[in-house]
Amino acid sequence: MGSRKHNMATQLKEAKKSRAFAKLTNCPTSPRKMRLVADLVRGVEVERALQILKFSPKEASRNLEKLLLSAIANWQAKNEDASIEDAGLYVKSICVDSAGMLKRLRPAPQGRAHRIRKRSNHVTLELGAKNNSN
Repeated sequence: MGSRKHNMATQLKEAKKSRAFAKLTNCPTSPRKMRLVADLVRGVEVERALQILKFSPKEASRNLEKLLLSAIANWQAKNEDASIEDAGLYVKSICVDSAGMLKRLRPAPQGRAHRIRKRSNHVTLELGAKNNSN
């Protein structure tokens, strides 16, 4: 491997070490409903985001709360010596993409059928630290 390629690879490894993220795949909620909840916590501090998700009446908030706790645990695994309170963690980005659809048929009058699309989504959540240059 050339020296320039090797230097770039080491820079990418260092950048990935400081990145803390979590992914939720094939969540059986429509992406539109999940985006409503995701918009509430985008750019918010972690403690405040956990409170918002805990007291939100929407079903999608339970899944996002677990995902946020997972991302915090991933951050702690990478930064064992640092504390969460001092780091000033916040939700840097949260992205909701559509996943595969389950297509079902519902009977309709006069021998017809209507197609029901049961949607699901993928969510990617990334944390950033206000004190560091993440």
